[in-house]
Amino acid sequence: MAVNWELQGCCDHDQRIFIAAVGVSTVVILLLWRTFLLTPFKLITVFLHETSHALACKLTCGDVEGMQVHANEGGVTQTRGGIYWIILPAGYLGSSFWGMVFILASTNLLTTRIAAGCFILALVVVLFVAKNWFLRWLCIGFIVFIAVVWVIQEFTTFHILKYVILFIGVMNSLFSVYDIYDDLISRRVHSSDAEKFAEICPCPCNGASSHLSFSALRYILDWLYCLEIYRFSACT
Repeated sequence: MAVNWELQGCCDHDQRIFIAAVGVSTVVILLLWRTFLLTPFKLITVFLHETSHALACKLTCGDVEGMQVHANEGGVTQTRGGIYWIILPAGYLGSSFWGMVFILASTNLLTTRIAAGCFILALVVVLFVAKNWFLRWLCIGFIVFIAVVWVIQEFTTFHILKYVILFIGVMNSLFSVYDIYDDLISRRVHSSDAEKFAEICPCPCNGASSHLSFSALRYILDWLYCLEIYRFSACT
């Protein structure tokens, strides 16, 4: 079967809304990045960043001793054992991965519900792992927020939950690139994951450029993957 790579005529009304929603979310996030309006979503993105460190630690046979997210949008995951050079970049790569998962999940009502349910379950689990009350209150706040949005979707004709899941996905995809730029290029933070990774895995290019390039590639691939799924579904 010949593959039609042209986008003309491949997108229906819902798919155009999806692409527009991704674009609008990206613009809104970039414009409001340093404002208090995005603080809750930035904090939950930091939470997913730290969760990625924890998962990498467990997958490499280490132990997670605790996790913290702070009001200054910083976070830390205490680990013991595991493979350090895999655990360190897992935060940035995890942000790209969770972004892709949430964005793709938002394209269907069933997968949106599954993503929301898994997200709430993860927040409940972290309530018992968190080492500070700020992270616990953050988890409780988002559990209530997602639950309320879910109820609104089920009892109205407005599918607001999928747009919330989409927004969280776009936020995570952007975070992996923007956070590295903010920590290592616009202002150098020697305690960042990329800086520590560069220390244990030195290469001709410095830690900032290597991580920024790889994260930017992941961000681009996320959008290409989404567009290809919609192109294929519309043309078959």
